[in-house]
Amino acid sequence: MKTRQTDFMMKWNASILKYFLLLLPILGVLGCTDFVEVDPPKNVLVSQTVFNDPATVESALADLYFKMRETGMVSGNVGLTTRMALYSDELDYYGSDPQLLEFYQNRVLPPNTELLGWWSEAYTVIYGANAILDGLEDASLDTEEQQKFRGQALFVRAFMHSLLASVFGDVPYVTSTDYRVNNKVSRVSKDLVYENSMVDLEEAIALMEDISIANGERTFIDHFTAKALLARMYLLTEQWELAAGQASDLIAAFGLEEDLDKVFLKESGETIWQLRHGHLPGNTQEANRLIITSVPGQTFAMTESLLSAFEAGDLRRTAWVDSISDAENTVTFFFPYKYKARFNVTESLEYAIQFRLAEQYLIRAEALLALGNLMGARNDLNTIRSRAGLPNTTANTVDELFSAILAERRIELFAEQGDRWFDLKRSGKATEVLGSLKPNWEETDVLLPVPESELDTNPNLLPQNQGY
Repeated sequence: MKTRQTDFMMKWNASILKYFLLLLPILGVLGCTDFVEVDPPKNVLVSQTVFNDPATVESALADLYFKMRETGMVSGNVGLTTRMALYSDELDYYGSDPQLLEFYQNRVLPPNTELLGWWSEAYTVIYGANAILDGLEDASLDTEEQQKFRGQALFVRAFMHSLLASVFGDVPYVTSTDYRVNNKVSRVSKDLVYENSMVDLEEAIALMEDISIANGERTFIDHFTAKALLARMYLLTEQWELAAGQASDLIAAFGLEEDLDKVFLKESGETIWQLRHGHLPGNTQEANRLIITSVPGQTFAMTESLLSAFEAGDLRRTAWVDSISDAENTVTFFFPYKYKARFNVTESLEYAIQFRLAEQYLIRAEALLALGNLMGARNDLNTIRSRAGLPNTTANTVDELFSAILAERRIELFAEQGDRWFDLKRSGKATEVLGSLKPNWEETDVLLPVPESELDTNPNLLPQNQGY
């Protein structure tokens, strides 16, 4: 039997939309205007009666899921997966789009419209999450419904802020729906953004941990989703014991999908959270963007450095990489083939995975290594290697194991939400690796510039990131 939440993720009921229109003065304005430019709404901001109906809150949350899946940094079409793979050493680019060439050639400029899209869409989603949190304050809902909705909104707010900080560094942490406040927000330190995000995630876990959320396809945010992001952020902030603890909880609750060909199917057992398509069947944007169907005509292709990083006998090379040659068989291009459903349009075979268990093993391996537990780190690393058909690691020292874990992350998580770029950045290896590959590389490129139009609109966002 479908749950109410499932129904509203699949279709928009006309009667609910009537109530949800009260949210549009907030969300609609933001869809085409930067968040710092929002004018006073002409109508009542949000009627508290909207949030007395759980179905309407679910509709508001469905809008946030939709925006994350279709636009901005999370999107497989214009998001981190392709752009940061170009920016690092995962993908080559053969197109002529000037915005993408800036990413590929490491010369991203403040007027880049894709950066503006990331920024404005992220804050649109954050604004929507804050509107839900505000509306729930005095809503007449039962305790479990309140906890479920508040926990999901807190996760969304933390998730989007964490992505913004990872790309831009210091950014505003917005918790208000008051346009007078948002017009004048200032950037706060990246560390404070991470701290605030972790506080939101800890509250989200506490709210959702003991309630039931129908989540058979892992398409709804629950306490496991929040734990996955929190483990990632604890690792990023070098809180090793906490990172290992969150990862251990997830490892105990989920199991690795042993068949590599099934890891990215929508029913994969190792998926912690994934974003489904709309109410119509479709393919993942990741498959549509990355699979090469003809040569010439290719847009993205895997770099030689990524291909050469696979060890001999690695089953992921066969399962997750494919190739295509031109008609004369004179040139061959390789492309990521984790998502394979390029042409099926009658049934959605794959959803867009945001968190999966393999990452948690590698998070725990790194955390245990930092805590001095070399055996535990080796065991977790070898669990991932074993599934890939590889022998146990020969690394023994701390430095060797750290390098081995980063190398394993490069192969296991390639072309997934910019993971390779963020690993290079947090490990301090970006300049070492990319300096010789990217002619325009400068050390300040570890941060992207704040969109120029945002600085023009709100001088409180100054100064611009160094190097731009």
